[in-house]
Amino acid sequence: MNSIFDKIDNQSIIDRINTLNPETAPLWGKMSVDQMLKHTNEVIIVAFGERNIKVNFFIRLLGKMSKKSTFNFGFNKNSPTAKEFIFTGKYDFEQAKSELIKNFSRFTEKPVPITIMDHPFWGKMTYKDWNKLMWKHIDHHLTQFGV
Repeated sequence: MNSIFDKIDNQSIIDRINTLNPETAPLWGKMSVDQMLKHTNEVIIVAFGERNIKVNFFIRLLGKMSKKSTFNFGFNKNSPTAKEFIFTGKYDFEQAKSELIKNFSRFTEKPVPITIMDHPFWGKMTYKDWNKLMWKHIDHHLTQFGV
């Protein structure tokens, strides 16, 4: 599997992000490209402790139960999204893209800046778990937009 922590693999994702433009349309789903960039960035910064979300016991239990399947097989088209990560507004495309690239590239820093090892939804996390989650999530959405 590719690694968010490897500079070459990480750059391959950034190269895909750079092919997006404000008119890029989704192949499925309701998000616009600027909303997707905002969404994926906000998911990433959870790892750095810069975005806090609160989930109740039942939602956390659901996350723990679905973790293995999601981390091994990825996300389905139109998978449900936590309300904290649903963005319905209009966002500055270039700013959203720049923030996503900046934050995704942080995974290659040494030491790795991930500070959250107990995810509010998925539960206990390892660096391997973060790699699977972040790679599969960003790949899912880039594929959604045909890149």
